[in-house]
Amino acid sequence: MPNHPPTDGSWRHQLGTPSFPVEPDRYYLYVGLFCPFAQRAIIARELKGLQNLLPMSIVKPYPKDNGGWRFPATDDEYPGSTVDHLFHSQFLHDVYFRSDSEYKGKYSVPVLWDKKTNQIVNNESEDIMRMLNHAFDDYLLEGDERRSLDTYPPELRGIIDEVNSWMMPNLNNGVYKAGFADTQEDYEKNCRIVFETLDRLEKMAAESSTSYVLGTTQPTEIDIKLYTTLVRFDTIYQQHFKLMVRSIRHGYPRLNRWLKNMYWNVPGVKETTNFKHIKENYSKSHGDINPKAITPLGPEPDVEPWTEEPQP
Repeated sequence: MPNHPPTDGSWRHQLGTPSFPVEPDRYYLYVGLFCPFAQRAIIARELKGLQNLLPMSIVKPYPKDNGGWRFPATDDEYPGSTVDHLFHSQFLHDVYFRSDSEYKGKYSVPVLWDKKTNQIVNNESEDIMRMLNHAFDDYLLEGDERRSLDTYPPELRGIIDEVNSWMMPNLNNGVYKAGFADTQEDYEKNCRIVFETLDRLEKMAAESSTSYVLGTTQPTEIDIKLYTTLVRFDTIYQQHFKLMVRSIRHGYPRLNRWLKNMYWNVPGVKETTNFKHIKENYSKSHGDINPKAITPLGPEPDVEPWTEEPQP
């Protein structure tokens, strides 16, 4: 089966189609704990309880060179990273080339791999997150409440898509637009957009009647996407990307409480968050921003403790 990605370097095949039926012990996930987009897929895997149905290998957070992300030689070399248990690859690009020997795009994570046909199914985080939402439900035990967890429910897809339409470009990607800006003008423009978006989300969190942004009783896709950005904000984005206007913990009380709830109270979220990987990836991979590759200390604690006091 030809498996060349489009010109943007993305594979966008879907599970549950004739080419990629859902089967146990067929699919594999490649991720990096440092990457907010890969963490979306990792959280979806955890929330749905798919650890045994969808095994996973984890690249190291640095160094990144022309070969892309590396796997450790052993699982003990860099705690939290793993060898490539499928192919024992040295680089993530080796996995990409197995799917397409002429591939010339980026070697990004996450990657959903088909062991049966030996090719990439999908390397777009939103697609993978949505597929994992229900693809393996039939393989979960009857009575397992995770079968009914739906992070993209039909009745909320309109509002989820609407929030995604501005949160993704202005915040999830906006932090990078500010951080990698080449001019003062571009930096200031994108920095302002980031904080305007945070202001908007703070208002939504304040208006929510539950612990989740959209007022739901379970986390939705919006909570997952927002979490993977905000858990990195005070930790690395603020100083590394010069987003110094306000911190989450001191400038956004509702979002900070929401973040603490996600981290401490939603099963599987804290377990997928590795601050060493996050901080060392950014500080040691962006030589133009941090040429001495010094990883900053703090903030302490990484996420403030959860308390049951009334909302601010």
